[in-house]
Amino acid sequence: MIRHIVLLKARPEVTEAQITAIFADLHALRLPGILAIHSGRSESPEQIERGYLHGFTVDFTDWAALAAYQSHPDHQRVGAALVAAAQGGIDGILVFDLPTAP
Repeated sequence: MIRHIVLLKARPEVTEAQITAIFADLHALRLPGILAIHSGRSESPEQIERGYLHGFTVDFTDWAALAAYQSHPDHQRVGAALVAAAQGGIDGILVFDLPTAP
């Protein structure tokens, strides 16, 4: 399994409602190989998010499923909305792909 982890540092003028709408669009994706999607705002008691206050994970069956997701037009639409909401565009997004046991 591959856990795709994405953290977002939103522009100050982007509202919680706008981020919620982007996450709703993400959750609506129905692509082969997606096992689970989780998203939200950080509630860490450590408070060391460094401005990356929102994020999501997508669990994929394997690397091929992740590759298919990355090239899919629906993912690219959601990705464009994330980049538009991010502080500094793509510089306001962190991505980490972690192979893990299911």
